[in-house]
Amino acid sequence: MATITIKKKPHSKQFTIKMDAEKFERLAANLGFFNADFLDSVARSEREINTGKTKRLQSLKKFRVK
Repeated sequence: MATITIKKKPHSKQFTIKMDAEKFERLAANLGFFNADFLDSVARSEREINTGKTKRLQSLKKFRVK
């Protein structure tokens, strides 16, 4: 049985996950990452980024639903 390792440094908002490729592929399949609709949306997003149709946000607080 392969293990999944999660490491987080104290006082940090970042963490690292280590797993073998087989577990990652299984996780990706379960989350629908190989679904044709998902792959199309990723390709569409990449095209929009490359054509400058996106903008970088500083915070999501402005878009909070009231």
